[in-house]
Amino acid sequence: MTWSILARDEKSGRFGIAVTTCAFAVGARVPFGIGRIGIIATQSFVNPLIGVDGMRLLQDGATAQEALDIVVKADPGAGLRQAHIMDRDGNIAQFTGDACVPWAGAVRAPNISVAGNMLANAHVVAATLDQYLASANRDFDDRLLAALEAGQAAGGDKRGKQSAAIRIWDRDVFPVIDIRVDDHAEPLIEMR
Repeated sequence: MTWSILARDEKSGRFGIAVTTCAFAVGARVPFGIGRIGIIATQSFVNPLIGVDGMRLLQDGATAQEALDIVVKADPGAGLRQAHIMDRDGNIAQFTGDACVPWAGAVRAPNISVAGNMLANAHVVAATLDQYLASANRDFDDRLLAALEAGQAAGGDKRGKQSAAIRIWDRDVFPVIDIRVDDHAEPLIEMR
């Protein structure tokens, strides 16, 4: 029901998450982060404890993979979940449960992770990643939004559109950019 991109901006060191879905208020449930510590997107029948507990583990020094392994093991509904994590060093861990609604999966490149489920096709995550890589000359927030727009053009959430969010963290526990469209027929256009 969702796809998201996690990235670390090479220029500023900021972490960012952009996400969109055909469900209400995705920005309130999916993205978690702390500046200079890491970021997490928990999606597909969201379990917010993956974000809360995962961030605590990252703060305590766990790597992305260590944190993901712990939160997935603790979740009795893990087969329905999807999550991806980036730690302070840019390490990426991805998980897609075997009961996620197809198409579901993830792709990655250095400092970038894209994951999605209930998507029209695999091209959604590939187009999101490709656009992010191709737009290095843009500002970080615009680069994240352009990546989601490319994924939407490739088919997006197979049920349609409803909400989107971009959150970017610099050095603090709170985001320096927190843009949400909670309920709109064209959430990505509304974010512009």
